[in-house]
Amino acid sequence: MKVEEIRELSVSEIAERIETETAALQQLELNHATSPLENPMQIRHTRRNIARLKTILSQKQQTEK
Repeated sequence: MKVEEIRELSVSEIAERIETETAALQQLELNHATSPLENPMQIRHTRRNIARLKTILSQKQQTEK
């Protein structure tokens, strides 16, 4: 997900997206622990996507105050 797309979302939508991405990351890590993934870079992309979401969420919360 690109930064521009994330910025268009509301705070609640971003928080919901963080929850789903975190669940996806846990599932990827579990699958990778039991058997190697075809593309282990998925884990890195998911982690970075979560970081992007959290960063933009905190920026939006700071501007709302």
